[in-house]
Amino acid sequence: MNYRTLGKTGLKISELSLGTWQVGGKWGSGFDDKNAETILNEAIDKGINFIDTADVYENRQSERTVGKVIRARKEEVYIATKCGRFINPHTNENYQPKVLREYVEQSLKNTGLERIDLIQLHCPPTEVYYRQEIFEEFEKLQQEGKIGYLGVSVEKVEEALKTIEYPNVCTVQIIFNMFRHRPAELFFREAKRRNIGIIARVPLASGLLSGKYDAATTFGSGDHRHFNRKGEAFDQGETFSGIDYHLGLEAVEKLKSIFPKDIALANIALKWILMFEKVSCVIPGISKIDHLHANLETLNIQNLSNQQMEAVKAVYDELIRPSVHHRW
Repeated sequence: MNYRTLGKTGLKISELSLGTWQVGGKWGSGFDDKNAETILNEAIDKGINFIDTADVYENRQSERTVGKVIRARKEEVYIATKCGRFINPHTNENYQPKVLREYVEQSLKNTGLERIDLIQLHCPPTEVYYRQEIFEEFEKLQQEGKIGYLGVSVEKVEEALKTIEYPNVCTVQIIFNMFRHRPAELFFREAKRRNIGIIARVPLASGLLSGKYDAATTFGSGDHRHFNRKGEAFDQGETFSGIDYHLGLEAVEKLKSIFPKDIALANIALKWILMFEKVSCVIPGISKIDHLHANLETLNIQNLSNQQMEAVKAVYDELIRPSVHHRW
């Protein structure tokens, strides 16, 4: 395992880390504690020391399981969780310092930990990023020893650029993958200037970049890839990175033609992200232990060549850029 510095936190974290939105089960199909514990323990055995969760994942069950596993391990494993998405209706007006404090304290109870290493605002409405009192509340929580550091999970580059103006924001979690190139432009430069850790989420575009789907693939009714393709439930960019599913399939076939057939596209997609040195880590989510082992193969493949990186950009410019670049 290779380790990178998480911005001004100074934490050394595994470049290939673990997201837990669907750990223990597929989206919409329930949560299997034992399966989740197996995956988490195996991840730590393999050198992963940074685990990202959220209170809303499986209605706090993900936090509970992650906390249980971390408490049982002797290794230093950092937990990052998120707060705010339980707010309903999810509006700027309902984001209040007292409410967010209550969520943080609930996450401490869920995980059974005395301190959360990294707490992140969970894709709040854009207006929240302009409210200083929200960020001041997390300074108080840090002084009280309840959190180590503050980060944000964002939908848009504009939100990322605004939030890193606050000195206590140490990390930004943002969608960055072969179908989402824009963060590598101005945001990466500003993040470097301010020493902000970058956590790349949705690295496989909700599975599209695994290269395993086709036009006949179906998704369960509880799976956001079924019900949120046009942003019906939350930001459209969360699902297939906001692109049309069939357009994504076309782009996948072009991407496959660039690389050797004996290397899984998922591994290439993860390696592509890690080619950007400003990225602190990537957090693919998994529901099976086999997926973890497959993702870890990314560490064994060679860096992509300049020619391959340019070819990926060409596919993006031709098929993806027109519909997503200006939006996120």
